[in-house]
Amino acid sequence: MKLTSDQPTEERATQLEVARRIALDQLAVRQRSSKELRDALAKRNVPEDVAEEILQRFTAVGLLDDAAFAQALTQSRCRNGMRGKARIRQELREKGVDRETAEEAVAQLAPEDEYEAALALARRRAVAMARLEPHVMRRRLAGQLARRGFSGSVVGSVIAVVTDADPVEFSTGEQ
Repeated sequence: MKLTSDQPTEERATQLEVARRIALDQLAVRQRSSKELRDALAKRNVPEDVAEEILQRFTAVGLLDDAAFAQALTQSRCRNGMRGKARIRQELREKGVDRETAEEAVAQLAPEDEYEAALALARRRAVAMARLEPHVMRRRLAGQLARRGFSGSVVGSVIAVVTDADPVEFSTGEQ
């Protein structure tokens, strides 16, 4: 049953408490963006005005912070998820983080962190490709790294290290 803001105050207070509990339960599992929390409340039939009030309260006390969420997700995805800046930026946008906040979070990612993540991924994947021809291995590694969101310069450098190829040779596409 959906409640609206024009119902008696006692019912509204109850609805606010239910929404607060839902939001706290969601945040207890993992940090979330405002959009993710708004969607979770909507899924549980919390009225929009009640959900917005809860979101404003949580933002005011620091329980909900899209910038901190974006920063944490960026660091986590680079280190553990072995993803590049482009893929992280896309994931942040999918989770409802605004473009400017996503850009700021990704910009704070150190280039060496992105390089190390790409190198770790390439080394792990190269083991399974050890029997392939070198040019096939380079092509497949490049595709995998690109799909993970790593830039062309990072991909070229990493593949050069992993396959002992000349980075200039790789970047021009010669074999």
